Amino acid sequence: MFFFLLSIISVYCLLEMMEAAAAPRGEKLLKRVRRGWMWNQFFLQEEYTGSDYQYIGKLQSDQDHGNGLVKYVLSGEGAGTIFVIDENNGDLHATRRLDREEKAFYILKATVVNKRTGQKLEPETEFIIKLHDINDNEPHFSQEVYTGTVPERSDIGTSVIQVTATDADDGMYGNSAKLVYSISQGHPYFSVDPNTGVIRTALGPGDMDREQRENYQVVIEAKDMAGQRGGLTGTTMVNITLTDVNDNPPRFTQSIYQFRVPESSKSGTPVGRIRAADKDVGKNAEMYFTIVSGDGLDTFDIFTDKATQEGVITVSKPLDYEKKPSYTVEIQVQNTQIDPRFMSAGSKDMATVRIAVEDEDEPPLFDKDSYLMEVKEDAAVGTALGSVSAIDPDGARSIVKYAIDRRTDMDHLFNVHPENGSVFLLKSLDREEAAWHNISVIAIELHNSRQSSHVSVFIHLLDVNDNAPTFATVYETFVCERTKAGQRIQTVSAVDADEPSAGHKFFFSLAPEGTYRSNFTIRDNGDSTASILTRRASYSRLQQSMYLVPVVITDGDFPMQSSTGTLTVRVCTCDREGNMELCNAQPLSSAPGLSTGALIAILLCAIILLMIVVLFTALKRQRKQEPLIISKEDVRDNVVSYNDEGGGEEDTQAFDIGALRHPQSTAILEESTKQRRDIIPTDTLLYAPYRQHGSCSSGLLMPPVGVPSRDNGDVCEFINQRVLDNDCNPTAPPYDSLATYAYEGAGSVAESLSSLGSMSSEADQDYQYLSDWGPRFRKLADLYGAEDSDFS
Repeated sequence: MFFFLLSIISVYCLLEMMEAAAAPRGEKLLKRVRRGWMWNQFFLQEEYTGSDYQYIGKLQSDQDHGNGLVKYVLSGEGAGTIFVIDENNGDLHATRRLDREEKAFYILKATVVNKRTGQKLEPETEFIIKLHDINDNEPHFSQEVYTGTVPERSDIGTSVIQVTATDADDGMYGNSAKLVYSISQGHPYFSVDPNTGVIRTALGPGDMDREQRENYQVVIEAKDMAGQRGGLTGTTMVNITLTDVNDNPPRFTQSIYQFRVPESSKSGTPVGRIRAADKDVGKNAEMYFTIVSGDGLDTFDIFTDKATQEGVITVSKPLDYEKKPSYTVEIQVQNTQIDPRFMSAGSKDMATVRIAVEDEDEPPLFDKDSYLMEVKEDAAVGTALGSVSAIDPDGARSIVKYAIDRRTDMDHLFNVHPENGSVFLLKSLDREEAAWHNISVIAIELHNSRQSSHVSVFIHLLDVNDNAPTFATVYETFVCERTKAGQRIQTVSAVDADEPSAGHKFFFSLAPEGTYRSNFTIRDNGDSTASILTRRASYSRLQQSMYLVPVVITDGDFPMQSSTGTLTVRVCTCDREGNMELCNAQPLSSAPGLSTGALIAILLCAIILLMIVVLFTALKRQRKQEPLIISKEDVRDNVVSYNDEGGGEEDTQAFDIGALRHPQSTAILEESTKQRRDIIPTDTLLYAPYRQHGSCSSGLLMPPVGVPSRDNGDVCEFINQRVLDNDCNPTAPPYDSLATYAYEGAGSVAESLSSLGSMSSEADQDYQYLSDWGPRFRKLADLYGAEDSDFS
């Protein structure tokens, strides 16, 4: 454990002497240079519990002659804290207890220096301190609790799960980390491999049955020191569950089931549920039911409810209590998935199901799902078309009466006899209007009107030749003035509203009244068409421009129908090829009327005329309005006041500026201060009366800008008087409206440009002063200064 440098030096000297003896004589001896330091590693036991520092070893250099001049210096991992060295003699110690599991070794470096000079006497050398392991750690499993599964009825030795434990001790040193597994709880069902930790089943298939016991708890131990006495132990819990296998067939909970179902139940109606028990779970418990025998094999069906694994019996065909009041069937159940190791294909169970049909009051039942009747369209009113028949399927056999569902016969064309179900006509029919009629007949029990049923009756009208043929279209026929006798000018055909079974066949001929002295003839083509031919070679458009040709059209059915159609032939001028060039205008056959374009044009004209009238009226009213300015000599505008709260023209009060300049005109002032007839004083005055003798040089009562100074006094006095009158007048409006317009000045040669000023005088104007402004204005002066007679 301790390293003694002295013994190493002795061995080293012995090796050198042997090398010298082995060297040949006459050769020069080679001397090996000795290293001053010779060590590699030290060993230290972990978990030291002593009170003193733990001695590790001694470091000694051949440079140390014992004179106290050498100093040992230690550096590296833990130097000075964990490891210390006596700098005088090189003794190495550990200062505290160390744990190998935290750190297994430390790398340090040592050197010697001269205490006086501090110079290194030896090069720095590295060495390792390793910790010897002791068994101070118990085994630990990777999980505190393991969960494993194994199928039930497994063979002995079937692997379930593997557990693993580890030991922090050194596995390379002794048996501290060598583990052995054992089972302390779980016998005799399971066992564990001591070396690998694999848990296996210990009992045979007959003893491991999930239906008897499903869950097991097994405790596994792991012991170090190869299981020897004194070793440390760790434990873990293993929860083992037996998984299900299909080793149990389903069994009915009872051998006989009984159900009742109303006879009116429709296809798919549930009758009842049967249940079978299976000890297995999941897919191993899934089952299906089948009806294998019985008199209701074709009347009932069964399917499995996936949510509850129950068999649901349903009706597959209509039931009739009077025909069969009860049924008996055999039901079989088996698993959908069978494990051949435990069950054979014949692992099934059987049960008997008895189903009783309950009698109900059913509606009448027609002997057919629908009826088809045919009748000629000329059949007389009251003619019978056919009959319907229905009976009460119940045992009581109630009397049935019949009626027409008028929602299907709104025109009341048909009726039915209430007792025997005979359908007959109420009105005449016309196939050309409707060839088919669909009605519904109701059968109702006499003693219970709530029990009824409907049946569809389809009535087909057979055709009767009751319509005469007519021209297929309106023909526009013409004949050239110069033509040939026997020339075909038109081919005509006919149509008939009837539909004979053998098809249409038409015949054409001239009417008796057109046979004599006729200008045209008819040739029947034998294919239900006819050709119109000329009878002479020339026609004159001037003598007669149009001819009427009566054509008799006859059908070939019985009774024969005929009609006379008139063909209009116009005489026209044609070219050499017979193409029409000119015909007389055809008289209008339709009533006179206006086109849409003409109506729109008339409407637009009316709108334009109306707009002109409205515009003219507006202009005329504008001309009748009096001008705001009474005096044409005054260049300033009027002051106008409008009362928005008033009711009419009296709300507008105009102030003539002429009155402001000439206040002596008391008549005008008195007229302007008339009280309003639509205002009644209700409140006291909000403002104190204005002082009459106020200054016009401040406030709102300043004279208008540009007014001559000689008028300032008059204007100021007038405005103060008006303000005082309005303040003291209880019928005055609640506010004043005052607008002023300044005089434009007198410094301009052109004077005022206001349009109001231009009307101030009707005297002749002198425009000669414009001549002083230049040649352009001289021409303007000549134009405006000319007399009216100059232009006459």
